[in-house]
Amino acid sequence: MSEFRSGFVAVIGKPNVGKSTLINALLGQKIAAVSPRPQTTRRRQLGILTTESAQVVFVDTPGMHQPRHKLGKFLNQEAEDSLNGVDVILWLVDGSHEPEEEDQLIAGLLTGLKRSQRLILGLNKIDLLHAGQTVEGQSLLFQAMVPHASLVPLSALHGEGRQSLLQKLIENLPERAPDFPLDQLTDLYEREIAADLIREAALLYLRDEVPHGLAVRIDEFTERGEIGAYIGATLFVERESQKGIVIGDGGLMLKNIGSAARKEIESMSGRKVFLQLRVKVAKDWRNDENFLNRFGFKIKK
Repeated sequence: MSEFRSGFVAVIGKPNVGKSTLINALLGQKIAAVSPRPQTTRRRQLGILTTESAQVVFVDTPGMHQPRHKLGKFLNQEAEDSLNGVDVILWLVDGSHEPEEEDQLIAGLLTGLKRSQRLILGLNKIDLLHAGQTVEGQSLLFQAMVPHASLVPLSALHGEGRQSLLQKLIENLPERAPDFPLDQLTDLYEREIAADLIREAALLYLRDEVPHGLAVRIDEFTERGEIGAYIGATLFVERESQKGIVIGDGGLMLKNIGSAARKEIESMSGRKVFLQLRVKVAKDWRNDENFLNRFGFKIKK
């Protein structure tokens, strides 16, 4: 009988390459917010997959990018810090595009690591290859940047190559006992996941100028027995004009966001939820260190 394997896998990549989509799919349950917008993920989150022979602890990270504000610097810092102490690094790239500046940034970071973690290159979105593109050709473009990496083509969304990737990850984990209880899926509490799901709903509904300037605070999370749970939350925006957009005519936009978020939270928690949202302005909060610190976005000096 083979030994049990267990370890941590940091999933790194530029914004919107499918990191959270992949982890949700492998777990078979949604624990991380996803949307077509970049920078949906804002902090490290563990996704814990336990099988009969292995426990894979995925470390979902914010997308690495060229920062334009203090929040952006924190997101990059979170992603870089996630590489410390893990057993395997999975660099997920968008195989339907050629390498971009952000990919070069990540490749430089990975090749400069002092510790030699196992590195796997996940060529994602192969279902979106354009005319004239091939899996082999796109693989060569990215693998040239990290020649020591093992490469696995896949579609995180549609499933092709997902199990091959999972098997490759497990093979590279050390033989040891699991680090977490066998039924645990993540390290976040329900209220933290709820905040992410509310922001996810907002990202799906709002115009381009609003989503990245939006933060969510859970003000109250109260169990109400058989009735379910009551959640009160505040959506922070950076400008007064954005507040009007989030609320919408007659409060319709906020109602739509709340309805979509409530359904996701109920699906995640398995019980009824009453969700009440309000909107406040926190001017230029992404560059306000005091605001960022209160929300847990602490930038290293």
